[in-house]
Amino acid sequence: MKGLVIAVLVLTCAFAIAVGVPAQDAAPKTHSMTGCLKAGTAPDTFMLTDLEKGPKQVGIVSSDVKLAGHVGHKVEITGTAMPEDAAMKENMNVPKSPHYMHVTAMKHIAPTCP
Repeated sequence: MKGLVIAVLVLTCAFAIAVGVPAQDAAPKTHSMTGCLKAGTAPDTFMLTDLEKGPKQVGIVSSDVKLAGHVGHKVEITGTAMPEDAAMKENMNVPKSPHYMHVTAMKHIAPTCP
């Protein structure tokens, strides 16, 4: 009987660990993209265009940094990707885009865009 209880406990722990692994892998990963910061059509909305690599355009859903003073500049944004449904739920005015991000940092690269 004692062996059965130990076996059940081991299997329960193994199952709990296995279930927890996908949740960790699904966490958004921070990444950076470089391009031209443009204003969106709605007030206080922004997008990144003319990217060096990756998607054609990035819709900026939200930002921890002030972006307005860098419109028209080449910048590198860092943040986490968001699925389209979550992006639209958080900010329905975000410009339509193939990729959406929450920006956590921005680095100024150049005062003009190509």
